[in-house]
Amino acid sequence: MRIEIINTGTELLLGQTLNTHGAWLGAELFKLGLRVARQTCVPDGVAIRDELLSALGRADVIIVSGGLGPTSDDLTREITAEVLGLELLQDAAALVSLEAFFALRGRPMASDNLKQVLIPRGAVVLPNANGTAPGVYVPPQLAGPAQAAIFLLPGPPRELYPMFKGEVAPRLQALSGVATPPDLIELKFTGIGESDFHQTLDARLAAIPNLEFGYCARIGEVDLRLIGSAAALHQARALAVERFGPLLVSDDGSSLEQTVVRLLTERRWTLATAESCTGGLIANRITDVAGASAVFTHGFVTYANAAKCGLLGVAPEALAAHGAVSEAVVRQMAEGALAVSGADFAVAVTGIAGPAGGSPDKPVGTAWIAVAQRDRATRAFSVFQPRNRADFKQGVSQAALDALRRCVLERRPESLLG
Repeated sequence: MRIEIINTGTELLLGQTLNTHGAWLGAELFKLGLRVARQTCVPDGVAIRDELLSALGRADVIIVSGGLGPTSDDLTREITAEVLGLELLQDAAALVSLEAFFALRGRPMASDNLKQVLIPRGAVVLPNANGTAPGVYVPPQLAGPAQAAIFLLPGPPRELYPMFKGEVAPRLQALSGVATPPDLIELKFTGIGESDFHQTLDARLAAIPNLEFGYCARIGEVDLRLIGSAAALHQARALAVERFGPLLVSDDGSSLEQTVVRLLTERRWTLATAESCTGGLIANRITDVAGASAVFTHGFVTYANAAKCGLLGVAPEALAAHGAVSEAVVRQMAEGALAVSGADFAVAVTGIAGPAGGSPDKPVGTAWIAVAQRDRATRAFSVFQPRNRADFKQGVSQAALDALRRCVLERRPESLLG
């Protein structure tokens, strides 16, 4: 089944609003065993006509988001009716629902809202419990020779998402006849490049029957996507783990920070952070994870040298002799955070984000990372991330969290007790 999505909204093309519908709909459709074949974005108004006509020549299902409001540039239903040669009629049930929406809120209804209950003849109204614009389902038999099912959905996510789940998904299941969606697993690896996978695994993965695979590279991370039968996924996962097992963060889609929080929680261990160049990003990533309060105790952002000394006990002599971006200083930062917080682990980072501040022996992009842990020697190492400031911070935080993950995995849960 070929499914196309048409997103409408001038704000999407101006960059004022991020178009999140494509990703969300793609994920929801995959749960049904379906895929998005094409996604386009057009401005408000008549531009939808050409895109709809084009999609009707290719698609089995067309999902249109937006353009169902009461304003003059909300023309999705009108253009759909025009393209299909269908008369627009006021739907009595939709009118009752619209009037009840305003009455419940004690607000007068403007006459312009009445256009929202105009429905192409023969189409099905999709109720909207979260807004004024009902959705519309045009069955394939109304689409002429194209025989495409068309769904017109409101643009706001709070309205579109529940309408899709409640009204669109069941109809798509019936139309597609897909009883068992394919399995998917996503393995996240860190500390490796996409080309390493390509050179090492591509040929072996391609030889597995009933398997589709692909990669998604991010800063400090590569996701290996596997789709297919259970047997194919088992075989493919085994190949990847055999070659890159120590670099595997998760095989359930969990992020690096989610994995770190889970590992610490399972072992009932705690964590503190001491950050300079990342400005609190590591702490932010950890605390973005639900349940982080069970493991995260302190986050020190010691950007200034005085803060490193005053809060973490870094020796001024170490700063004078080696500079803030050095092994000596990052070790003292980690050990100071561990001592002050009383946590079981502490991770520290210091570096040069740029664009200025580098030197021949410490160029922009240089960073030092340390992991201190109770009753074990502190580990420290340097990384080089010659990127823009935001990407530098992301890369350093990724390396620091991965170093912490490895240290946690190396220790037996009972080794910190008592």
